[in-house]
Amino acid sequence: MKILVTGVAGFIGSAVAIKLLERGDTVIGLDNLNDYYSVELKENRLKRVQEYDAFTFCKLDIKDCEKMNCLFNDQQFDKVVHLAAQAGVRYSIENPRVYIDTNIVGFTNILEGCRHNNVQHLVYASSSSVYGSNTKMPLSVHDNVDHPLSLYAATKKSNELMAHTYSNLFNLPTTGLRFFTVYGPWGRPDMALFLFTKAILAGEKLPVFNYGKHTRDFTYIDDIVEGVLRSLDKTAKPDSNFDSDTPDPGTSSSPWRVYNIGGGAPVELLQYIELIEEALGIKAELELLPIQPGDVPDTNSDVDALKTDVGYQPVTPVEVGVKNFVDWYKNYFGV
Repeated sequence: MKILVTGVAGFIGSAVAIKLLERGDTVIGLDNLNDYYSVELKENRLKRVQEYDAFTFCKLDIKDCEKMNCLFNDQQFDKVVHLAAQAGVRYSIENPRVYIDTNIVGFTNILEGCRHNNVQHLVYASSSSVYGSNTKMPLSVHDNVDHPLSLYAATKKSNELMAHTYSNLFNLPTTGLRFFTVYGPWGRPDMALFLFTKAILAGEKLPVFNYGKHTRDFTYIDDIVEGVLRSLDKTAKPDSNFDSDTPDPGTSSSPWRVYNIGGGAPVELLQYIELIEEALGIKAELELLPIQPGDVPDTNSDVDALKTDVGYQPVTPVEVGVKNFVDWYKNYFGV
């Protein structure tokens, strides 16, 4: 198949593209290579994908309506994996308009491209942040998610609603994946694992928010990629058991689905730091701080729906995943 992967120079996007290419698909990768974090890291991820003959890179911003229309019209994709977005909870507090432009306007251009060019299935990145102030664990797609705590989370919930509209009006199959704290080699520099590893090696104090009492459902990149591909191959269909009198937030009478994609085994932040220390062989100095605005204290994913529908099964223990990242980091930066 010919598949569009947006955000192809990103952490998840590059890994998904490589897996698709390895199995024989043709991939068109789109990215604007912005400077939200290291452009060099993005370019180095991209080089790994460009080693495959069936890959074509297109430097393009998803919020450019005219160019996005041309891309869809010219390429006639079979399926789309939409991973491009403005990420980051705290960044959204200071730079809200960037999130509207990329995550709302850009997503509209993706939906319109799919609608007008007979795309068979759109799989897109949502986020565990949509659960906001929910405290009932594990977090389930069958629970209400109307209380986001950041604009980033609100844009991701908006994407799910927008996708549902297109699934309903135009019979476009869409599947949203709520990612839970993805980590591993080639990861994002603004994420805790990267930041903590860098700080420990530099002998700096680690700022640990919520006094280290956070728990996170860390999900290894290989498990995420497997879930994305399985979801892409299982085209969303209407739920024949959907009851409009008692609507299930996770399904629909339209060809629309949302799933949690997580590790299913939450880890306390202090334990996570201990694993980094062990992998590095260095003890960290911690600065315990209050919780930050927009932060969610705990995440724990109920992934039963994804297991049932596509056979998803995370297999990488956090001990293994953290060590793999640290080994990559030391090699990549010549530590």
